[in-house]
Parts: sequence; structure tokens; C-alpha cells
Amino acid sequence: MGNSQEPQDFNISVMPSSLTPVHVAKAAEGLNLYDTASHQVSHFVPLKPGEVGIYVCGATVQSSPHIGHIRAAVAFDIVRRWFLKLGYKVTFVRNVTDIDDKILDKAATAGQRWWARAYYYEREFTEAYNTLGVLPPTVEPRATGHMSDMIDLIQRILDNGHGYVVTDADGKPTGNVYFDVASWPHYGELTHQKQTAEVDEAAAVADRMGPSVDATGDDKYNPVDPADASPDKHDPRDFALWKAPKDTDPEDARWSTPFGVGRPGWHIECSAMSHRYLGDGFDIHGGGLDLRFPHHENEMAQTRAAGYPSATRWMHSAWVTAKGEKMSKSLGTGLSVPSVLAENSAWVVRYALGSVQYRSMLEWSDQALVEAQAAYDRVSNFIERAGVALGGQPSREEVTGISADDLPTDFVAAMNDDVNVSGATAAIFTTIRSGNTLLSQLADRADSEAVQAEVRETLLAVRAMLDTLGLDPLAEPWVSAGAAGGASDGTTETPEHAALEALITEQLNARAEARKARDFAKADQIRDTLAEAGITIEDGLQGSTWSLK
Repeated sequence: MGNSQEPQDFNISVMPSSLTPVHVAKAAEGLNLYDTASHQVSHFVPLKPGEVGIYVCGATVQSSPHIGHIRAAVAFDIVRRWFLKLGYKVTFVRNVTDIDDKILDKAATAGQRWWARAYYYEREFTEAYNTLGVLPPTVEPRATGHMSDMIDLIQRILDNGHGYVVTDADGKPTGNVYFDVASWPHYGELTHQKQTAEVDEAAAVADRMGPSVDATGDDKYNPVDPADASPDKHDPRDFALWKAPKDTDPEDARWSTPFGVGRPGWHIECSAMSHRYLGDGFDIHGGGLDLRFPHHENEMAQTRAAGYPSATRWMHSAWVTAKGEKMSKSLGTGLSVPSVLAENSAWVVRYALGSVQYRSMLEWSDQALVEAQAAYDRVSNFIERAGVALGGQPSREEVTGISADDLPTDFVAAMNDDVNVSGATAAIFTTIRSGNTLLSQLADRADSEAVQAEVRETLLAVRAMLDTLGLDPLAEPWVSAGAAGGASDGTTETPEHAALEALITEQLNARAEARKARDFAKADQIRDTLAEAGITIEDGLQGSTWSLK
């Protein structure tokens, strides 16, 4: 029943950058990250020099993904990308919960096999991740593939005196196994339930919000495992490590163990899989803010009670709100990813989802998408104009090869400040404004070659910063997405840009004629009309140029 095989080395990532020699940028010395357990932002130091191990709680694949789910995936994708840009070798594990009460119950109601339903929605999540440019994990383990690991872990907890097996009247194990919270004096350290520490405002806001996306029963913040309400528990705080099957559970949803037939509790899979793939202790455990308690609190306790170190740092992404209320299926405000993508490009949706720091609540609205579309227009307009001026774009290899040490300092400072995406985005648009100014000077300056070099340097910086956020329009998946998701590479103009260029050029020519005739009122009227349409006109000695605001 046990599995004595040592955890394998999964550090050869699916990402090409993980196959290259590790060279950590000097900028990494300034990285500071928040830790939920300490409630403080502190300097990040990896357990192993040059390497970072990250485990993020993935989806319970019971139904289609919605924006609330994917926000966490995008948030931790940005965290991961920053580590990669800093030069770290990153092992990124994201699990799939493919068996639990919700999956079993919904499959039964729909007349489906539970594993078929789980796999169907797992594929939907994967498609959503890929469409929105979320890097594939180094490894993506399923709960059902790690039963022996969970059983071994539970046995260790029992052997260490921190769990108990429920038996029937004849002394035979029932399949119910509980963690003995009273035996573990450290319980509550993650969420500070036993401490009088200074209140974490982000956590306090979360506690005032709710309900959880997966809320059921009376607990509006967390799913209720029926096994956790059992009268067989010694203490109300005790939670299920393993549980006996319900009468309605299919035969293929039951596993035999030394403590009876059943299936895993909600929390045990993440402890087992994080240890399987990341070993004894790892750098970061991530997940949504509503997983802090009970899931992550229980996970931390059972991992340490089994004799293994827990994560060094816990990071939690805040949720998506709609009109100040957390997105929830029960509230009817959940927005499926396919429905959002049907009306907006994937680039725009990703930008909106990643537009604020991961710890900040993200208000989802039409206005947020409008602002994301405007950002895309500004980004793609500059990249395209710069590419045309230079006669081509820097290669993807050049873009990805830019070290964090070579990026603009304000961008690096923002990303090192607990991955402050808002500050990083501001740095990108500051650089774009400088680039647009340089483009307007190209025809005016005798040293045009020097200006072209500056334009190229600026373009490379912009694309490298965007790429760090997963938003370089000339990278996958945006290139394959076509006009809705990518910008021109600059060697040829898109039909849309060509049409816009023709219309605006006609207006600029009319304005030039008006100025020549000293009809400044007409010239100003043309300029103001273009400005109202979101087009900025810049006058130079060699004529006028335009750009989108």
C-alpha cells in the first residue's frame, strides 16, 4: 500500500528558460513579498540558491471555469514570470482536484460518470489557461493519481500521534480518519487564530466579504465537508483526513486502506502532492484568499504533523468582486470564461484580470474591460508604429533574453515591491510615451540613426516588460489569436491600421492646407475632432504625426 519511492526531480520545466544555466539577476536582491503567516512583507531568499519551488492550489473540476477562478491563475502566473525574469529556475506545481463531494453529486445528478465529468471540466480549465496565456505548470498532478501518497502521509500523522481512526462497535475501522487538532499546539499559526497580532487589513476585508465561490451549507466562506460535521470527532475543530464513502458513492470512487475503505478528505491531497513534487519544504504556497481557512490552515498543520516542513511563505490572491460583492455561483454573478471571451479579446481579459496587485480585490465591470481595451490600443499602436519605423521587430529571443537588470528601474522596483502590477504597468506606459516622443522626432532630427537606436531600445524594453506580465502582443498565444489578440510585427500593416492611417492622413493633409492658408480655426477644429476620437497629433518641422492616446 505504501510508496517508498523518493520524490522525483521535476525541475526540467516545460519552459525553455528552465533548460538554460541559472543566472540570477542582481535585481533579485531587492525582491520583497508578503507572507500570510507573518502578515508582513519581507525579503525573499530561496531555500536553494537559484531555484524556487511554488505550489498553487488549482481547480476543483466540477463545472466550467469563471473569471473568479482564472484571476488566481493569472495572478500567480505573473508571480512565476517575475521569478523567471529574475533568472530563477522555477518548479511550478498546480494540482487538479478531480474527486470530491461536489463532483460526485453533480455527476450523479447529470447521469454522468464522475471521472468523465472531472476530465471534461479539467480540459475546459486547461483551455482557459492556454487562451489567457497562463504558462503550463511544471507538473499538474491529479488527486486520483496520488492515493498512495495520501495514504502514506495519513499513516505518518497517525504514527506521530496527531490523528485517530474511527472504529465501529466491533472495533473495525470505518474509513473515517481525523486530524487531532488538540494534539498540535501550532494549529492556527497561519491565520493567527490564537494570536493577538496586529490585524491584517487585507485579511479583514476578506473576512467581511463573501460568500466563497464554492460555498455550501451554513458556512458562507468555505465548503462544508459532511465528514467534518460527524459526531465521531473528538473536537469540533478536528477535520477529515480520510472519510468513509457515502451510500451513493460509486464503487470506483472508493479506495482500500489500512484504516478502511473510503476516499480522501478535502485537505490531504495538497500536502501529499506538494511533498511528492517539491520535497521536504519549498518556497511558496499560493492560492485564493478564501483558502486561508480552513484549507491552508489544515494543510499546514497536517504537513508539519507528518514530520515535513511546510511552505516557507504563503501567498494569497484576492478575489474578483462585482459591485463590491465577491463573485459567486450562489449569487448568480459568476461569469464564465467562454462568455467573457465571446465579447472581448483574450489579451484584454488577461490585462483586466492582472491589472492590480494580486493581494488587491479586483472589481470586474464593463469599465474595467473598456480600460483594458484602451491599454491594448496604446500598446499595439506603439509597437506597430515602432516596428514600421525600424523596418521590423526585435526577435522573440531578444525580448525574452532581456534580464531584469536591463529593464527600466521603475518597473523593476514595482515588481520587487510584492509584485505591484499597477506600478509596473505605469512604468510600461511611461516608456511608451517616451517612445512615441522619439517616433515624432525621427523625421525632425539629423541624427535619425541615433534616434532609431533609441526607438529600438525603447521598443525592446516595452516588449520585455509586457512579456514579464504575459502581455507581449507578438508572443503566443496572442500571435495565433490574430487581430483580436496580437499586434502587427511592423513589417506589414494590418488592414485596420492601413484604413485608419488613410483616414487620418486625409485629415492631416486637410489640416496642413488650412494652416498654410492661415485658417487656424479650421486647423484647430480638425485637431480637436481627432482628439475627441482618441487621436493625438504632434506637429514637427517635417509635418504632423499621430498616435492613439
